[in-house]
Amino acid sequence: MMSDKKKLDQNQQEKPMSLQAMSLLTGLIGGLVWSGIGYIFYYFNLTKLSPKIILEPIAVGAWKDGWLGVVIALTLYGILGMGLGFFYYAALKRFRSIYVAVGFGVALYAVVFVVLHPLFPSMPSILKLDLNTMLTSLCLYILFGTFVGFSISYEQSEIEDHKSPSKADLQES
Repeated sequence: MMSDKKKLDQNQQEKPMSLQAMSLLTGLIGGLVWSGIGYIFYYFNLTKLSPKIILEPIAVGAWKDGWLGVVIALTLYGILGMGLGFFYYAALKRFRSIYVAVGFGVALYAVVFVVLHPLFPSMPSILKLDLNTMLTSLCLYILFGTFVGFSISYEQSEIEDHKSPSKADLQES
């Protein structure tokens, strides 16, 4: 009896994650990883903008300058990444080009450094940023956009490829 149950369990395939859930997870991981790398870049003075800048409009107190500020900032980037991953899923998932994902990262950079600039009083305007900070930040946004965008587009194309009948199936009919 026990061996029959084992055989049945072995034959069952794991249900694949939905593309929406995968998009949220990809955004979370992208937000955590790339903001973590951004913090490392800040630590080694490759950029003058700390990832903790996200706490500026919402937090008061000295705690945000310590390790707790880093943890909460990285968590917020993960949550924002989830939202951005879902946005990419909703708006851009059908585009298979890596250039769309890179453009997504560049657009995010423009939104943060131009449109949302007034929310961050300690952040200099884009024209006053030093070259290292500007290029490092741009590269991080491009890498985030590419990671999230291309991952979601790739999964979308895989789903479409498995749903569409193959040429061999069409020739047999």
